[in-house]
Amino acid sequence: MINVKVGFISLGCSKNLVVTEEMIGLFKKHGYKIVNDPEEAEILLINTCGFIESAKNEGIQTILEMADYKENNCKYLIVTGCLVERYEEELTKEIPEVDLFVSVSDYDRLWEKIDCLINNRKEYDSLSFMDRVLTTGDTMAYLKIAEGCSNYCTYCAIPYIQGKYISREYDDILEEAKMLADKGIKELVVIAQDTTKYGVDLYGKDRLPELLNDLCKIDGFKWIRFLYSYPETITDELIEVVKNNEKICKYFDLPIQHIADDVLKKMNRKSDGKSIRNLINKLRKEIPDVILRTTLIVGFPGETEENYKELCEFVEEYKFDRLGAFAYSIEDGTPAARFPNQLDKKTKESRRKKIMAIQQKVSSDLLKNRIGNTYECLIENINEDGDYLIGRTYMDVPSEDGVVYIPNDGVTLVNEFINVKIVDSKEYDLIGERID
Repeated sequence: MINVKVGFISLGCSKNLVVTEEMIGLFKKHGYKIVNDPEEAEILLINTCGFIESAKNEGIQTILEMADYKENNCKYLIVTGCLVERYEEELTKEIPEVDLFVSVSDYDRLWEKIDCLINNRKEYDSLSFMDRVLTTGDTMAYLKIAEGCSNYCTYCAIPYIQGKYISREYDDILEEAKMLADKGIKELVVIAQDTTKYGVDLYGKDRLPELLNDLCKIDGFKWIRFLYSYPETITDELIEVVKNNEKICKYFDLPIQHIADDVLKKMNRKSDGKSIRNLINKLRKEIPDVILRTTLIVGFPGETEENYKELCEFVEEYKFDRLGAFAYSIEDGTPAARFPNQLDKKTKESRRKKIMAIQQKVSSDLLKNRIGNTYECLIENINEDGDYLIGRTYMDVPSEDGVVYIPNDGVTLVNEFINVKIVDSKEYDLIGERID
């Protein structure tokens, strides 16, 4: 099957994207040609997400759209990932156009199943970070340090899909990081479902601070950031590491989900409102230029008007630099799906919109305060008309946060770091000009 063309679609989170990159590497290793246009592909592989209702809908819609290509050039349609882990039996019945489903728990047999389908044989091989093909450009890459989750928040299906939290071996992580640096990666984004629990299961202690220190010693990286750090496990040691290492972006992603104590308790969160507020105050005191991001869930079962009012007031008062809000969705198999006092869809969506309206004003005001400041900016793209360079500062996580628009001087190259003075702002983005 040498030079058979394979196309990939990766849905969901950055952790899923890393797996897709390893899948691409596996096919490439065995002589297949990777293509971006599904019309060219003789094999199409969709790596799905099944985290929330909208992700499920997106996955099913994408599968159906890609199934249409089987009427032309596509010979095999393969679907992998979390959606398969949760609903393989139903998907098999409802979408017979799919030739192979591979669940997360069957990834160790992925190549065996694919080879059996395509070549009618059983060749054994496994996913490996050493074969990984990066899809995030020449400058930025994700580094996944753990699989699964053991927090068992009552609304979340991840522990039931991906299993308990399992840290990767420390030396393997460093080996992959060195490989990424050798490829010219300048920005390393460390990810897991909960990065701050790294090492507890393997080594009996949190080793994220130590890991970050060692990553900083690797030549080549200019920015290192870590995402999804749960508030209750952010230690003084971790704060000091972020504070004192120039390579580490002064950025904390704190998925707090709510602020009302009774809602947090029902969610099985380990923090309460007081500890969350104390942590935010501490981070801002210790690291004055720190950027704080969070995610919230509104409309959780039993969320009262009083709970919601407290959340709105909290968002207005604590002014997160970055904030996303989701309307609670019932997820099969989770404890919260069985909770009484489920809120109707209209109420949940109304509450989400109001939170985001508050945050839009907060973000707009915060960004106005950036005008006149100078930041180092990584140029990632040029807009369609060619008038503006599009970049990010340390304050912006790729594909999640805002960007900086800079007039195209015809000299600056994509993937270059330049100094930019902020001259204007929008609700979520900045406008700057290059300075020498």
